[in-house]
Amino acid sequence: MILALILLPTICAAAVFVLGGTRLRRVLLVGAAIGHAGMTALAWWRVPQPALAGWLSLDAPGLLFLTVTSALFLAAALYALGYLAFEPLGNVTDLEEGFLFKNAPEAVFISCMLIFLASMTLVTASRHFGLLWIGIEATTLASAPLIYFHRHHRSLEATWKYLLICSVGIALALLGNFFLGAAVAPSSGRASLLLDDLLKNPGALNPAWLKAAFVLMLIGYGTKMGLAPLHTWLPDAHSEAPSVVSALLSGALLNCAFLGILRIYQLCGAAGQGAMCQKALLTLGVVSVAVGAVFILGQSDFKRLLAYSSVENMGLLAIGLGVGGVGTIGALFHAVNHSLVKGMLFLLAGNILVVYRTKAIAPVRGLLRRLPWTGALWLAGFLAITGTPPFSPFFSKFLILKACFDSGHWLVGVLLLFLLAVIFIGMAKACLSMSQGIPEPDNVPAPVRGWLTVLPPAALAGIALWLGLGIPVQLVGLLDAAARALGGLR
Repeated sequence: MILALILLPTICAAAVFVLGGTRLRRVLLVGAAIGHAGMTALAWWRVPQPALAGWLSLDAPGLLFLTVTSALFLAAALYALGYLAFEPLGNVTDLEEGFLFKNAPEAVFISCMLIFLASMTLVTASRHFGLLWIGIEATTLASAPLIYFHRHHRSLEATWKYLLICSVGIALALLGNFFLGAAVAPSSGRASLLLDDLLKNPGALNPAWLKAAFVLMLIGYGTKMGLAPLHTWLPDAHSEAPSVVSALLSGALLNCAFLGILRIYQLCGAAGQGAMCQKALLTLGVVSVAVGAVFILGQSDFKRLLAYSSVENMGLLAIGLGVGGVGTIGALFHAVNHSLVKGMLFLLAGNILVVYRTKAIAPVRGLLRRLPWTGALWLAGFLAITGTPPFSPFFSKFLILKACFDSGHWLVGVLLLFLLAVIFIGMAKACLSMSQGIPEPDNVPAPVRGWLTVLPPAALAGIALWLGLGIPVQLVGLLDAAARALGGLR
C-alpha cells in the first residue's frame, strides 16, 4: 500500500497530460486526493508492509506527517475546484490570483500539484537517508512551477530565490549524508544508510562524523523548513504563489523538512549525542520565533504576515524538540495544529485576494460585511494561530512552554512568552483591522461564491477546534509513539 500511496498521484499526474478536458483533469485531482486520503486512513487501522527491502516503511512519525499531508491536500484540492472557476474573471488589478491559463496551462498546475503530493508522500515513508534526500529534493522541483504559476516578475524572483537558496540547503544536506556514511562505514564492506540498520548499533557510529552530519543536515533541511536565519526564501515564495499552493507549502512542505531533521535527530539521540542536537535546535528555534515576531509587527502584506507566522511556528517546533520531554510531544502536536490552521488561513487569503484584488492590509476593510463566512473564519484562524483557547494550537504551545520550564530553560520560557505576546499584538492589529469597519464602495461584484471556497477552510477550522476540545485517543497514542521513537520520552 505504501507504493500505491506514491504511485496513485504520480499516475494521475501523467494522465492529466494524456487525457484532455478541463473537467477530467479536475476529476483526476480530486480523485487522487480522495484515494490518497482513504489509503492513509486505512494505514491507521492496518500498518502497511514495508516496501523496497525496507527502504519504504511507515513508523509513527511518518504516519503522523503523512496524515497531515493527505488531509491538507484533500482540502486544497476541493478548494481548487471552486478557485479555478474564477478564471473567466481574467487578470486582477494588483497581480494576484487570476490563473492565466493562456500563459500557464491548468494541466501544468494540476500535474505539479499531484507530483508534489507524491514527493511529500515519499518523504514521509522513506527509511533510507539517501531516499529521504531524494524525496525532499523532489518536493522542491515539483513546487517551483507552482510558485512561478502567475508568470509575474515577482513570481519569477520568488521562484529563483526558492530554487537557489533551497538548492544550497539541499546540497549541504547531501554532504551531511556523505558524512553520515563516513560515520557508519565499516572497515570492510559498504555502509548502510537505512535508518533501521543504523539504530541496531548506534554506539558504533563515529561521534565526530555523526555530529558533522547532524549540523549539515540541520542547516540543509532547516533552510527548507524555514528556520531563521535560513528562511529568506519563505516570505517571497509563500506570498507570490497561488494561495492554494501557499497552503501546501506552509502546511505540508515545511513538515517534510522537519521530518528530515527528526530522522537525523533520532539517530543522534540513540547514539548518545542528543544534548548537542538539542542545543542547536533550541538556538535556531529562539532565533526563528524572534525573527517572526519582528517582521510580523511591521508587516503590511497579509500573505507575508502569514509567511512570517510560519517562520515563528517552525521555531516553536525546534524549541519543543530542543527542550525534549513533553516538549517533543508538544512539537509534534503543534506541527499538526500549524498545518491545519495555516492551511486554512492561506485558503482564506485566496478568497480575500480575489475580492479585494490586493495583498496589502490597509485597503482590506469590512471583511465581515463583504465576505461574512470568510471574515468569520479569518478571525477564528487568527485566534487559533496565536494560541487562543479553545483551539488546539493553545495546547501544543502550552506543552512546549511547560517543557521549557520543567527542563530548567527558564530564560527561554520567559522570552518565548514575551515573543508570543508581541506576535499576538502584531497579528491582532492586522487581522482585526481587516475584519472590522465598512468596506470601500466597489462596483465590481464579489466573485467569491460557492461552498467549495468556504467549506475546506471551515473543515480545517473545525478540526482545529475539535482537537482543542478533546484529542482523540488514537492521536494521543500516535503522538506518544512518535515521541518515544524520537527519544523524547523514555
